[in-house]
Amino acid sequence: MKRSLKWLAVLTTIGMVFVLLGGALVTKTDSGLGCGNSWPLCNGELIPTNITTELVIELAHRLVSGALGIMVLVLAIWSWKAIGHIRETKFLAFLSFFFIVLQGLIGAAAVVWGQNDFILAIHFGISLISFAAVFLLTLLIFEVDKKFDAEKVIIDKRMSAHIIGITIYSFIVVYTGALVRHTNASLICPDWPLCVNSAPSLPGNLYEWVQMGHRAAAGFIFIWIGYVTLIAIRHYKHQTVVYWSWIISFILVSLQVISGAIVIFSRLNLYVALAHAFFISCLFGVLSYLVLLVTRNNKNANIQTNQSVEEEQKPLTPPIQ
Repeated sequence: MKRSLKWLAVLTTIGMVFVLLGGALVTKTDSGLGCGNSWPLCNGELIPTNITTELVIELAHRLVSGALGIMVLVLAIWSWKAIGHIRETKFLAFLSFFFIVLQGLIGAAAVVWGQNDFILAIHFGISLISFAAVFLLTLLIFEVDKKFDAEKVIIDKRMSAHIIGITIYSFIVVYTGALVRHTNASLICPDWPLCVNSAPSLPGNLYEWVQMGHRAAAGFIFIWIGYVTLIAIRHYKHQTVVYWSWIISFILVSLQVISGAIVIFSRLNLYVALAHAFFISCLFGVLSYLVLLVTRNNKNANIQTNQSVEEEQKPLTPPIQ
């Protein structure tokens, strides 16, 4: 595989992380209207004159997202031509570009016309899908040269159900987290893990429901991933890719929960809040890769079954006298 394609894939994957963090930074600093209601220009100007911190953050996010849109397009076309024979390549190439364009259009619509907080919360999730598609494309590119062996992975039905279920559920967790930011409900509950530790009670308003709903969702995915990690430790030590994917997933979800608590205790420290977004992005990438392995599972199982049948049908060679 050409080294230049590998470099492009790696740089595009890293760049997509910056797009995700840039979007989170825009939301956390209330910089969404840093360029006014103008898009793609800033306050109707090609080169802004009235420079503010919010303008710099919003404009930088637009420029980075635009540059990554071009990089994703180039990567998608190049991958299509270079490794299009791999079943997943064309689908991932389309997915990566389609969703980065979609997230740009949703962002533009929010600037020009404004959007409901519940709709804006989808924006991060859409960017996350594009990142996951780029990440998987990168893994496919390196997989061609057998940099790591994931071709012989066999996953049973129970593990497959957990992988698909957790991946879908993680998107719900992502959405509720984005909704917390967009509704400015981050500090509506001053304590953790309960809204007010000294007086446990049900949420009393919409913002408390949003915040506590996200905490409950995050707590459940932590328990779920912990349980499946135990299954992987007990039954998948021989399947190195699956085994380590779940170990990494549990580490990431643990960091996600810890950083979420620190966000409350630090009263929205910006760096911790960005780390919170970073951990969930990485976790979704790992889970997406496990889903990719599940889609290959039937093929691998059939190959293994056919090989076993062939071994059984081989005639026994009589011993040499």
